[in-house]
Amino acid sequence: MRAAELIARKRNGDALDPDDIRALIAGYARGEVPDYQMSALAMAVYFRGLEPAELSAWTDAMLRSGDVLDLSHLSGAKVDKHSTGGVGDKISLPLAPLVAACGLRVPMVSGRGLGHTGGTLDKLESIPGFRTDLSVERFVAQVADDDLRLGLAGQTEEIAPADKRLYALRDVTATVESIPLIASSIMSKKLAEGIDGLVLDVKVGSGAFMKTEADARRLAETMVEIGRRAGCATVALLTDMSRPLGRMVGNALEVRESIDILRGEGPADVRALTLRLAAEMLMLGGLARGVAEDLARSTLDGGAALKRFARVIEAQGGDPAVLEDPDRLAKAPHVVDFVAPRAGHVAGMHTARVGLAAMCLGAGRARTDDVIDPAVGLEICATVGDRVEKGQPLARIHHAGRGLDDCRAHLAAAWTFADAPVAPRPLVIDRVG
Repeated sequence: MRAAELIARKRNGDALDPDDIRALIAGYARGEVPDYQMSALAMAVYFRGLEPAELSAWTDAMLRSGDVLDLSHLSGAKVDKHSTGGVGDKISLPLAPLVAACGLRVPMVSGRGLGHTGGTLDKLESIPGFRTDLSVERFVAQVADDDLRLGLAGQTEEIAPADKRLYALRDVTATVESIPLIASSIMSKKLAEGIDGLVLDVKVGSGAFMKTEADARRLAETMVEIGRRAGCATVALLTDMSRPLGRMVGNALEVRESIDILRGEGPADVRALTLRLAAEMLMLGGLARGVAEDLARSTLDGGAALKRFARVIEAQGGDPAVLEDPDRLAKAPHVVDFVAPRAGHVAGMHTARVGLAAMCLGAGRARTDDVIDPAVGLEICATVGDRVEKGQPLARIHHAGRGLDDCRAHLAAAWTFADAPVAPRPLVIDRVG
């Protein structure tokens, strides 16, 4: 392996041969290419980028460094959804059972929260007894079961192990903010699921990894192209993260809000995005837009999605009674208000600050080995466009005595106010693919 030569060529801006890329990453997965050479290549990619053919080969090599699920023996379309992460983004919890109840198979491999963004696995595990550490065999069996059609699990050691190693390396070599490397990391894990279609929810704004619409669009277009080259029908929605999604931020709190959505209730923005993403997934499964939208809405409002979630919770060791009695979920021992310092209209929110405020309470992780408190978090009482009076609650802090001062400091920097009304940005900004 001429690793040094390939690093030099990419450093100089040359395109690498796809076969060389595959050989290099296979060598890295076997331990034959050391971390220092892979970090040098990642830095070269950070500055020089990857051409579409290079990126396709890079992603393919990452996913084939481990197991690739074969779901071809299962009837019907296999479709998943991925979000790039945000604050209050609990969409996967109502969305996955909704789409499964509509007839698609949903093999959903999710991640944990880190920093200001939440993680689907942490939210699911706040349901008493719920297990996300499914074996590959158990995961496939759930997706195959016509009464379930859904598995909700974490990434195993066998799925895209080269990407897992590179992800950790990027974190300590200042190469995280590279669109080709971000795109290949996401897509290698998703394509390893053996899916036919993928809907991407690419967040834009102060609470997202991509702060600008231009960067989010580049990422969306890059991932859609990777999917196309891999033969996986892929579409992306650019969605707003300049304010928290819904009203709840924190694991058990977000499960409560997800239950409300599955009951046909809950915040309008969470319901609208759940239905829109469900329709996109159903269209990838072969339905026309109007039919897909009607089916998603009737399935949600008719209660079939709630029943499907109950079956999945039970199948994965959890207590389905939480759907009828959400008070079975963990509750923080203390609730205090954080109030508006002045009267006016909420003009903007630094949404990452809201996420960091919840993290200080124990709802998130500063490091991967931090322990989550499922009970704590925030209830957002005023968002962009709302009129508030001085002393009116902006948020309710659900806490257990940890990090309260740091939480308040972040919240104090989160809201901005104006005297005139301000219109929030549309929830769905654009569609790519």
